[in-house]
Amino acid sequence: MNAQVVPTADLAVALEHARRLLDEGELVDAEAQAREILAVLPRNPEARAVLIVTAHERGDFASALQGARSLCDELPGWAGGWAALGLLAGAGLKTNEAIASLRKSLECEPRQPRIWLRLARHLSEQGESLASAEARKRHLECANHDPRLLRAGAALSAGHLPEAERLLRQHLRQLPEDPAAMRMLAELALRLGRNEDAETLLQGCLELVPEFTQARQHLALAHYRANRPEAALRELETLLAARSDDPAARNLKAVVLCRVGEYAQAIELYRALVQQFPENAKGWLSYGHTLKTYGAQSESIAAYRRALALEPGFGEAWWSLANLKTFRFSDEDVATMRRQLRRADLDAEQRPQFEFALGKAYEDSGEYADSFAHYASGNALRRAQQPYRAHDTTLRVERAEAVLTPEFFAARRGWGCPDRDPIFIVGLPRAGSTLLEQILSSHPEVEGTMELPELISMTRELRQLAQAGEAGHYYDALPSLAAAQLRGLGGQYLERTRIQRKSGAPLFIDKMPNNFFHVGLIHLMLPNARVIDARRHPLACCFSGFKQYFARGQAFSYDLADLGAYYRDYVRLMSHYDRVLPGRVHRVFYERMVDDTEGEVRRLLEYCGLPFAPECLRFFENARPVRTASSEQVRQPIYRDGVEHWRHFEPWLLPLKAALGEVLEHYPQSPILAAAR
Repeated sequence: MNAQVVPTADLAVALEHARRLLDEGELVDAEAQAREILAVLPRNPEARAVLIVTAHERGDFASALQGARSLCDELPGWAGGWAALGLLAGAGLKTNEAIASLRKSLECEPRQPRIWLRLARHLSEQGESLASAEARKRHLECANHDPRLLRAGAALSAGHLPEAERLLRQHLRQLPEDPAAMRMLAELALRLGRNEDAETLLQGCLELVPEFTQARQHLALAHYRANRPEAALRELETLLAARSDDPAARNLKAVVLCRVGEYAQAIELYRALVQQFPENAKGWLSYGHTLKTYGAQSESIAAYRRALALEPGFGEAWWSLANLKTFRFSDEDVATMRRQLRRADLDAEQRPQFEFALGKAYEDSGEYADSFAHYASGNALRRAQQPYRAHDTTLRVERAEAVLTPEFFAARRGWGCPDRDPIFIVGLPRAGSTLLEQILSSHPEVEGTMELPELISMTRELRQLAQAGEAGHYYDALPSLAAAQLRGLGGQYLERTRIQRKSGAPLFIDKMPNNFFHVGLIHLMLPNARVIDARRHPLACCFSGFKQYFARGQAFSYDLADLGAYYRDYVRLMSHYDRVLPGRVHRVFYERMVDDTEGEVRRLLEYCGLPFAPECLRFFENARPVRTASSEQVRQPIYRDGVEHWRHFEPWLLPLKAALGEVLEHYPQSPILAAAR
């Protein structure tokens, strides 16, 4: 025997051990454990039930059936005997006997999730769909009594994902239609980023039990993460139609509504949630974020303050106040943050946000050495959480240069979708892209949206295509795409972004700075779309990024040398596009926009094919929602203070200057960088 037999001195332990051995398929050891128990207690029914199962698994169906019937005759009030008989009858295709036996078992003990599931299957076989559906619902109600699912749930909660997956897959091999196990496995898949696997499992759950609210909510989350907000909203509406007061579903609906720009509806949902759950600090934080985006600054500050009153160690709320940019901390605020930072038990995710917030507080008070020290500390913590290799970005640029040649584009001239609806604003974070978006969206023919993730989602799908062809990067998939496929990609992008368009304006803005990597793809699939490159002095832009705590992504921004290398690669790639697609990209330098706002705005509108509109010069009066760190700054007139502000920190920027090299020396011109070919 591989497993040890537990002595029968503790009957409960020995029986549990036998059941676990059965669950894990260790039949020989399970039988030995049962016989050990029966040597001491010859009539013990649970040990006899173990022997019945092992006999059946060995193929000795007759002995197993006889043993089960004997148990039921001797102990007609014991659920285990009827359960064993029902399972055996079902295996022997005696469906009516199986249903009757399983029902008797459940009359004796209703909290048997596996027995409810077996009963549901047999009822379905008999065409009793309503009774089968009811049995599946009863299964879900008591699924938390299943020992194997309890162990899997404990592993999932503790983050032991391989162990949880092993237990769940083992369970589903025996009970492939267990919706509770399917939902748990889907949750695990979502944690591991296997979104398609999660969706398949969850859709299977809902086919079995349409009322399974947890599965429907997880499916809505999967759609949201896959950037399918419309599908997510459909699932949430179905869920809320049955359970209108479900707080988790209402919260997720508010999140999805923010994704599609329906901030007024989201605010109403969040307002109701914080009224219902006034002690929930995270709820107040989400409410504050939405108010900030909507332009209700004083209300957003009050919401952040409420979160901090409930939880002073909530670093994200402190940073959210700092991230308003126009907000100023009091001396008392600074003292409170310093006290929190001294806490040994402060959450590791919250600590860097305190550092960034204190960096902002000391910067505002002119204490630049202390400010930089806190920014540096916050960045070091963040970099440890999000490792980054600058060389990978350089290789990515080199691959784009190798694939996207003048000949490549010339061979595809006239391909793609001809619509000119999108205006893409690209560049680096903190380079002035939100300002350009605010200016353009003030034009009556242009609608501002947000940093749309659709293009990045499409590049992930193309990357899978490239990898299927044993290539490395999505650029490698582009040469294989026919004209119809590129036209289809353009149409797909327009369809996916349609939900973001509310005003009916003919043009809309997609302001995702990192889309500079995808200018080639934009040109191929939407050759008439406009592309604007927002550029700012490298020291001003990079240091502004260094001061910013990004909720996700932008891992390059947490080290000055990495920032310099990233800016250099960005300039190199944009210079490449200037060479292979002359005049395709319109570049706006932040400093020139500050010095000659009207002239730059006129040139910008001319590039976009738009007539001059005076409203664009009064962009700060535009009340549209703004979902970036610059939301409050672009609600004010342009000011010169930000142009040279980085000079207060110049003594500490030597690593950045060294990494920038000739890009810094030649700014605003782009140096001719050596391209690896």
